[in-house]
Amino acid sequence: MVISEDLVEPGRERELLADARAGGAGAFCLMIRPLEARLLRQAIGLTGDLGAAEDLVSEVRIRAWKNLARYNETCRLSTWLYAILLHCHQETARRARSRPISLARIPAAEAAGLHERQQSAAASDLSPAETALRNEAAAQLNRCVQMLPEKHREIIQLRFFEEASLPDMAAVIGCSVGTVKSRLHHALEKLRKMKMNLPDTRSHQQV
Repeated sequence: MVISEDLVEPGRERELLADARAGGAGAFCLMIRPLEARLLRQAIGLTGDLGAAEDLVSEVRIRAWKNLARYNETCRLSTWLYAILLHCHQETARRARSRPISLARIPAAEAAGLHERQQSAAASDLSPAETALRNEAAAQLNRCVQMLPEKHREIIQLRFFEEASLPDMAAVIGCSVGTVKSRLHHALEKLRKMKMNLPDTRSHQQV
């Protein structure tokens, strides 16, 4: 399921960013408000719990505001915010030794996320049996993703949840595009070995 967002015009975003960097809290709120629905959806995908997701998004707002000077515009603002979301979640998970996230709690077509065509499939067209199968597949995918090394898990989450481009991913992680491609390839190969039905890696190594 794709959430509709009224994104800020690029020129307006730059104005708000300049005002926010100058200390304008109101400008900061206006700048990130169109991205909050997407952030919450992504946080639910990570935590499997609405309350925990809301807390996570609140923490992202605080950290983004405190670290706004570090945003150098080499990637989309949404990608930068998602990277903060991932780091906050990973810190929380390490502290609490939380159980693997349950993507089955959100719509399976959205949770799986690895096939864009699945996102366009109408849920109303699915029978209860088909829905159950998709939920089971999403849960299985989630378990496999959680078994990946952190650097590969981060690549999968950025690519298929944030839908970040390769240059954006490189900017967020702090490595070359070539390294991103290599990590993405190895992450998908590891998932394939876990008998997951994933798309050809070559189709996701385009900018």
